[in-house]
Amino acid sequence: MGVSTTDPATDPVVDLVVAVHTAERPVARAVASALDCQVPVRVTVVAHHVEPARIEANLAGVAVPDGSSVRVLALSDGTRSPAGPFNHGLDAATAPFVGVMGSDDRLAPGALDSWVALQRRTGASVVIARLAHAVAGGGAGRPVPTPPARPGRSTGLDGVRDRLSYRSAPLGLLERATLDRLGLRFTPGLEVGEDVEVVTRLWFSGAPVAFDRRGPAYLVEDDAGDRITYVSRPVDAELAFVERIVDAPWFLAYSGAQRSAAAVKFLRIHVFGLLGNRDEAFWDDDERRSLARVARGLLDVAPGCERVLSRADRAVLDAVLDPAVPVADLLARGRARRRHGRPATLLPRDVRQAFAREAPLRLMAASVLV
Repeated sequence: MGVSTTDPATDPVVDLVVAVHTAERPVARAVASALDCQVPVRVTVVAHHVEPARIEANLAGVAVPDGSSVRVLALSDGTRSPAGPFNHGLDAATAPFVGVMGSDDRLAPGALDSWVALQRRTGASVVIARLAHAVAGGGAGRPVPTPPARPGRSTGLDGVRDRLSYRSAPLGLLERATLDRLGLRFTPGLEVGEDVEVVTRLWFSGAPVAFDRRGPAYLVEDDAGDRITYVSRPVDAELAFVERIVDAPWFLAYSGAQRSAAAVKFLRIHVFGLLGNRDEAFWDDDERRSLARVARGLLDVAPGCERVLSRADRAVLDAVLDPAVPVADLLARGRARRRHGRPATLLPRDVRQAFAREAPLRLMAASVLV
């Protein structure tokens, strides 16, 4: 293959960072997919607590096109956080554009070409990739409907109007100068949510954002059962990134609309989401109090943001905020919010909010059209 630790003859247009945490990851699949493009790319594989030689051996059969290259960097930082290897790779980048990729995932053929072409047409500092679930045989399956941007909008996206907070990971093309100017890196030490601060600051930075709505997709693979993301943790660990963000001076300086847009997403996806993957035995008094604290913190920094929630979600929020509500009732409300299509999941308590941007009707319509 020719794993290289030097620059290719042609300077790369994109430095793509792949973090790998065990030698059993299908990293060769990820790297080969990233190289399936015309644009010069340097793929940096960061071997996190893994012998680089083992990763290089896994990559031995990957063909590297002329003008592109692959290098393997080593990192042992004593944590399980994906932030360390991603930051290590970003710090080693010299190309004008960077990207990040999980070692389990793939890029559809030509994805990097499509992102770079859109950037050149629009001058965007960020190009958001289209996401889809991978299917057997290598194709793209069911789309991942984030962000639920304004229908048809592919350039000049706005953090509030295009609901960018629903894209929690910086997947796509990022201008390195913009990351450096804003001082953006993944949050060190966090095992989950380490990427949310990066995107939250990007979406509300004023940097030009484009969305490659119809291009080749970033393919999310579901065949890795030991992803760090899938580990069940205490609430304090799982939602540490939320509390870190809402306490940050930069977040508190945002407009009310920006804080509300982020807070509603944090409630729906991260706070309420914990109710669907933890059984009744998990929810002791300490965990209930922790969940209530996080939810109250969001309401404190974005007063009134809850008004756009569906009636079913408000019932969940009421139970989250009151640890005296029986756990069985809390989890039943969590299940009820996922019975989509019923009036309780479509309409807010205040019907005047029914057609608000973040209310279910408009949010679901935009999601269908992604």
